[in-house]
Amino acid sequence: MCASLRGTTFCRCYNVTCFIFLRHVSKATCWLPGSGEREREREREERNSEFHYWVLSSCKSNLLNLPYRSMDLNQKRTKTVDRVDPVDPAAVSPESTPVYPFPDEVLEPVLSLINSHKDRSSVSLVCKDWYNAERWSRRHVFIGNCYSVSPEIVAGRFPQIRSVTLKGKPRFSDFNLVPEDWGADVHPWLSVLAKAYPFLEELRLKRMAVSDESLEFLATNFPEFKALSLLSCDGFSTDGLKAIATHCRNLTELDIQENGIDDLGGDWLSCFPETLTSLEVLNFASLNSEVDYNALEKLVTRCKSLRVLKVNRNISLDQLERLLLRAPQLTELGTGTFMQDLVTRSVAELEGSFGNCKNLLTISGLWDTTSLFLPVIYPACARLTFLNLSYATLRSVELADLLTHCKSLKRLWVLDTVGDSGLEAVGSCCPLLEELRVFPADPFDQEVAGVTESGFVSVSRGCPKLHYVLYFCHQMTNAAVATIARNCPGFTHFRLCIMNPGQPDYLTNEPMDEAFGAVVKTCPNLQRLAVSGRLTDLTFEYIGKYAKNMETLSVAFAGSSDLGLKYVLGGCPKLRKLEIRDCPFGNAALLSGLTKYESMRSLWMSACNLTMNGCRVLAKEMPRLNVEVMKDEDSEDSQAHKVYVYRTVAGPRRDAPPFVLTL
Repeated sequence: MCASLRGTTFCRCYNVTCFIFLRHVSKATCWLPGSGEREREREREERNSEFHYWVLSSCKSNLLNLPYRSMDLNQKRTKTVDRVDPVDPAAVSPESTPVYPFPDEVLEPVLSLINSHKDRSSVSLVCKDWYNAERWSRRHVFIGNCYSVSPEIVAGRFPQIRSVTLKGKPRFSDFNLVPEDWGADVHPWLSVLAKAYPFLEELRLKRMAVSDESLEFLATNFPEFKALSLLSCDGFSTDGLKAIATHCRNLTELDIQENGIDDLGGDWLSCFPETLTSLEVLNFASLNSEVDYNALEKLVTRCKSLRVLKVNRNISLDQLERLLLRAPQLTELGTGTFMQDLVTRSVAELEGSFGNCKNLLTISGLWDTTSLFLPVIYPACARLTFLNLSYATLRSVELADLLTHCKSLKRLWVLDTVGDSGLEAVGSCCPLLEELRVFPADPFDQEVAGVTESGFVSVSRGCPKLHYVLYFCHQMTNAAVATIARNCPGFTHFRLCIMNPGQPDYLTNEPMDEAFGAVVKTCPNLQRLAVSGRLTDLTFEYIGKYAKNMETLSVAFAGSSDLGLKYVLGGCPKLRKLEIRDCPFGNAALLSGLTKYESMRSLWMSACNLTMNGCRVLAKEMPRLNVEVMKDEDSEDSQAHKVYVYRTVAGPRRDAPPFVLTL
């Protein structure tokens, strides 16, 4: 049962029992120094004693004759002490048994099995030994708000980080509600990371301000750098990509998605050295310029481990076919344009190229596709689990024909041009579907019918495993949403966007309160909810009472009074992010959440009824929160038009522009 515990090996039952315990450790998520340290220290010591009693009783005497090492928080295990007296497990009790920390040879391999940053944060709260072991064994850090902590604090806490994920601007920046020069500059972070982690290998940024100078600094100061992902970032150009391609000799991933990039041309692809063969992920689908196809083809040919390739719309089907012949091992493919006049080869030859990709699981792109060339991808469809058609303006018949070949599909993104008939085909052909996103082809065209409640209900009937939905529509009913929730009670993400603000149930003219009430009552695992339509305070009463596992709530053009927000802040014990725009909530609603905000990551409120005085009271009562007010040129001095509140251990940020007031 047990392997030797001498040297670097460790007991298998130790591994299992410790891992089982880790899954039940307290779910506290404050992983950096902050408030209530003395109280948490007492809790850690109590959990430490209880846990050692439990594990000693479980693992019997095999674990008791081990050397152990005392720990210093500033260095990794410096002193070894021999355990002399054997212990009878039956006689162990929390009161009588001295507490011995685990040896590194046991503890660190167990911690290495934990990938969730939330679980690792919980582990660090068990006791000082576990805190220190987790500190030294962590290789990846996730920071959901770049201003919640300083890079110096991160570097001091975790000495061996290889991978950093960093998020910047609030999510409502995607809707142009955050000024362009608001902040979230990545360069101060890079300056600290270069000194603390010269061995850094991965950097993943979302909604950060990234300049060409920052990309060049990144490329020249981290010799082992391997992976760069930029999602919804801005401020850089293809010159920055040239620096990455030129200097990152071990690059395995370059993922550029939905960025505000200054596209100066596609010659950056020719900057990859001829010796580079390590690339596994290449995504430049969001770039607009012509690319150096010869350089791209050579790069794809020599990178035999390439598994993800997403090109932009300037790559023709002819060119795509040649790329597929050189990379049949791809698992994810983003195609270029599917225009007929760009093709010189026969449809049969193109079908053969897709048929040769035996490992293909994801297809996206398909710009300007037509019914003539859509069958080209049919030979690859049987294995697909994700089909992203958010750039393909398909009609219902075209989608129905395509889905008859996609029996394994689990994720589907489409435009509302498919209509309700297309969604009926989804319900008929995709019984394994888990995620559906329906985007508007033209969100500003009120005359387009798009999709309605009928298509949504059809999907819910045929796809019982559906748990993630983002659905844009112009009309909805309470009864339809209730039916959808009953058909798919496993929803974890439910984001319904009725594009006409304040739209009621179009059949009864009643508010949509009962619709979202049905969702939170029927779907106990709900983690993210976005509400829309005409909503009264009753909706928020339902949410506060029943949404016990909800972490993120997005609200727009809804509510009757301050009471609505009070219901949410008084309930929803796991709420972490709250996003509100164009709602009647005022100071009383804002100040009702004083006991909630420190356990949340952030609160965004714009175009509500907040005043500067109300925000000042919040800042005074909660000094560990940053309360930022963004002033518009035409806004009144007493009004707080845009308010961003977030928890931080770094204090007020030092790079706030003049229009951002930190209270």
